[in-house]
Amino acid sequence: MPLGTLERRAPSFFRQGPSALSRLVLYGALALFLMVADARFHVTEPLRQVVATALYPLQWLMLQPVEFAGRGAGYFQSLDDAQEALRETHRQMAQMAVRAGETEQLQHENARLRELLALRQRINAPAIAAEVLYDTPDPYARKVTIDRGQLAGVQPGSPVVDARGVLGQVTRVFPALSEVTLLIDRDQSIPVLNARSGARSIAFGDPTVSHDGGMELRFTPGNADVQEGDLLTTSGVDGVYPPGLQVARVAHIERRADTTFARIYCAPLAQMQGAQQVMVLQPVQSDAERPPASPRTAPTATAPRSDRGARP
Repeated sequence: MPLGTLERRAPSFFRQGPSALSRLVLYGALALFLMVADARFHVTEPLRQVVATALYPLQWLMLQPVEFAGRGAGYFQSLDDAQEALRETHRQMAQMAVRAGETEQLQHENARLRELLALRQRINAPAIAAEVLYDTPDPYARKVTIDRGQLAGVQPGSPVVDARGVLGQVTRVFPALSEVTLLIDRDQSIPVLNARSGARSIAFGDPTVSHDGGMELRFTPGNADVQEGDLLTTSGVDGVYPPGLQVARVAHIERRADTTFARIYCAPLAQMQGAQQVMVLQPVQSDAERPPASPRTAPTATAPRSDRGARP
């Protein structure tokens, strides 16, 4: 039987339901109806809620990896931001600490300068403001170096004072610097006057009195009117130090029966350790104003050691 004569359509026995075109038209009309009904009357809203409720656990489970990744990235980003903020806070605290230290130092320096200005108003002698640069590298001497020299008018033997009292005496002058020997040096001495009793004496430097050094009134009789706490000032008899400058205060007195003289220890009032701002005074009598020494008598004082040989 030729192939072209075979029946290719399904037998009528197997034909069931409408055709495909009919189903397409029906389903299209139904979909259009449902869309219009849902838009107008919300017919499918309960069905949508049921489906959404049923699918929520699955959606939540599927979103967990995404949320975990986002939270992890946010955590590390916030951790980096916190560490950067902490480092910035530490830098600001360090800067504030440095500024606070500078402010405190400036306040102390301002107070010392005000005290020096007040002292300068009380002193009639010309004064040169100076700053202590460093201590001289000599373990056997108590000396400091200031930033004023011959170019600023500093003379050898000039007294050096701070806001509290006499600090020392210029013993060496350079063009731009000067060397000041402190009163607590063993080779330094200064004529003093007891402000209470009016007795004159000579105070010698004694670096062994304490760790910071001190002074000692030598050749003072054991029955002299000296008490602990007496204020010692410059007497002005040496022609170098102006009278009335505070020098030291009597700290301790030792009177012994086996010796004629008493051991009187004094604490200098000037800041011997850590002085910064000082004033260099012009000697009361400069070398040009002093009368020439007699050829028969040796001079009793030199410029650096103006009080050697002096007696109360």
